[in-house]
Amino acid sequence: MGEKRRKRKFQLSLRLNLLFLLIFFLFSALILRLGFVQIVYGDEYKREVDKTEDIVISTTVPRGEIYDRNGNSIVSNKGKNAILYTNWKYKPDELRETAEKLADLIDMDSKKELDKITDIDKKDYWLLLHPKKVKEKVTVEEDNALKEKFSDKDYQKQFNELLRSRVTAGETESLTAHDLESLAIYRLMTSGYYYTPIVIKNDGVTEEELARVSENLSSMPGVDTAKDWDRTYEYGDTLKSVLGKVSSTQKGIPAEQKDEYLAKGYNMNDRVGLSYIEKQYEDVLRGKKQAVEYVKDKKDQIVSSKVLSEGKAGSDLFLSIDMKLQLEVEKIIEEELRKTKAGYAGTQFLDRAFVVLMDPHTGEVLTMAGKQLVKNDKTGTQEVQDFALGNITTSYNVGSAVKGAMVLTGYKEGVIHPYSTMLDEVMSVKGSNDFKSWKVMNTINDLQALQQSSNVYMAKTAIAIGKGHYAAGQPLNIDLQAYTTIRNSFGEMGLGVRTGIDLPNEMAGFKGDINPNLPANLMFLSIGQYDTYTNMQLAQYISTIANGGYRIEPHIVKEIRSSGKGKEEKYGVLEQEIKPNVLNKLDMKEEWMNQVQKGFRMVMQPGGTGSVFAGSAYSPAGKTGTAQAFYDGPMRGDYKMPPEVMNVSLVAYAPYENPEVAMAVMVPWVYTTDNGPSPNLTIGKKVMDKYFDMKK
Repeated sequence: MGEKRRKRKFQLSLRLNLLFLLIFFLFSALILRLGFVQIVYGDEYKREVDKTEDIVISTTVPRGEIYDRNGNSIVSNKGKNAILYTNWKYKPDELRETAEKLADLIDMDSKKELDKITDIDKKDYWLLLHPKKVKEKVTVEEDNALKEKFSDKDYQKQFNELLRSRVTAGETESLTAHDLESLAIYRLMTSGYYYTPIVIKNDGVTEEELARVSENLSSMPGVDTAKDWDRTYEYGDTLKSVLGKVSSTQKGIPAEQKDEYLAKGYNMNDRVGLSYIEKQYEDVLRGKKQAVEYVKDKKDQIVSSKVLSEGKAGSDLFLSIDMKLQLEVEKIIEEELRKTKAGYAGTQFLDRAFVVLMDPHTGEVLTMAGKQLVKNDKTGTQEVQDFALGNITTSYNVGSAVKGAMVLTGYKEGVIHPYSTMLDEVMSVKGSNDFKSWKVMNTINDLQALQQSSNVYMAKTAIAIGKGHYAAGQPLNIDLQAYTTIRNSFGEMGLGVRTGIDLPNEMAGFKGDINPNLPANLMFLSIGQYDTYTNMQLAQYISTIANGGYRIEPHIVKEIRSSGKGKEEKYGVLEQEIKPNVLNKLDMKEEWMNQVQKGFRMVMQPGGTGSVFAGSAYSPAGKTGTAQAFYDGPMRGDYKMPPEVMNVSLVAYAPYENPEVAMAVMVPWVYTTDNGPSPNLTIGKKVMDKYFDMKK
């Protein structure tokens, strides 16, 4: 009995010892494992516990301003109050709550934001306000059916569409005025990207609204107040089409260029230049944003922040334009347009005129003016609009203004030389209408051909370039290469090619077809009645003649300066000066250039087609132009066949001995009768007079 007891006691002791030994090994293994984890993975797990998120937020800076060559402000920034919002990945209910609080503090512009609310917006917001009724709209069976039918990617979309379809009109109509105002704010809050400030309101934010919002910022996560700006135009609509437009904060960057702008560090609602100077110099005007890094912990709380880079306002542009001169030129154009329109018959198509003044040595555009008469549909009266852009975006047959280029081409090709004579006569080419000058001049030389604007002299020069021979009543056979030869030569002077001006969307003009069955078209090319040219091309062309053969690239920006102004400095530090850029030098003898210049001087003296300038103290030189053309303006749809019209033009420079200003005037579709007015001359004379009067 005792033996059995001892045996059981021994077995129990052995089992306990084995159990304790097993426990010992398990604890040892656990300790070893914990030690291993702490040593090997401890830092990694600690980083996970202490994990934070670094977020960089950029804030906008004022856009650079625009001045004229004399430092007169053209485009500036007008400061205004703004309410901003940054979505730090808040939940929909948090966004709604903030929107409702903000709606109590500010008034939203019904025309800008409330009217943008769609039926879908209303349904979604109603559902957000009544989350418990979602289950009543879609049953569990319907939900399961959607899950079985659609992938995870498409399921939520289908579920939302079904849910919206169950929201009734009565339910959306139950939304109060306050609900709709909250919804308008909510829409804006959810329209941008995370961590990107967006504008909730920046028009008409009163000081009272700003104060109320500022006092309640702690209860509205993501909301902030700031100073914003608007572009203001000191000269109204003057040159506004050339200055271009800037997008609003609501539209932000253009959708079609989203990737490009985002890659450059823009936010979706950043304002950018949309056209012309604002767009061309966007990189200069935009400035450099301030970048602030925020650090968030796992609970989405901001634990620290630091400025990574200070912001810098955009640089200022100083244009080559003289705004006082610009205003005077525009006034002259408008007066002459109205006077010509009202005082002559056959001017029903006349609606526009253009003037460019340019420094022929530097390419600086002093004036780029254009006006257009437009009928007001409400009042029926004629209104004048800015159309300065037409100097580079529209082209016309310019007529005899190109004859200087034609004479120089004849010299270069060796078919004429200074003082070469020809018989000015009525030319009769078989299969074509008679070709003649505005009067029969008999035997004339190159100078007389320019002075009195002989069509025949130019046509015979072109025929000679085409290795043809004119005989009255006979067919005209020419080498079609002559078209290319003449056009290439014209292009070297600026005609029929883009001038290179620092503005987008410049057109090159249109070239007439080369038809071997109509050789007489070459004759019309020689007198500016076949290809079309812009007024800026005329300005570059006459500058090339005036400066002795250098084709200078025109530019409208003179210099770029920093926005910061010193204590004694009125403007910022000079960052870049736009230097003259010579595109090409004409391969012409100096005596050839002198001869054409001499002919252009004779045009402006008694006996010349520009004799209205005779006696001017500033010694002008230039060439007039009249072209038979076909109307292709805004009323062309009213006619089966385009009506015939007359375009008038003028190129000039002064003083003849030492040119300082070049001018191009273009007035298309002036009249339809046999003889009509010459607003090119009246505009040109008044503009040149005004330039030299203002210089005094």
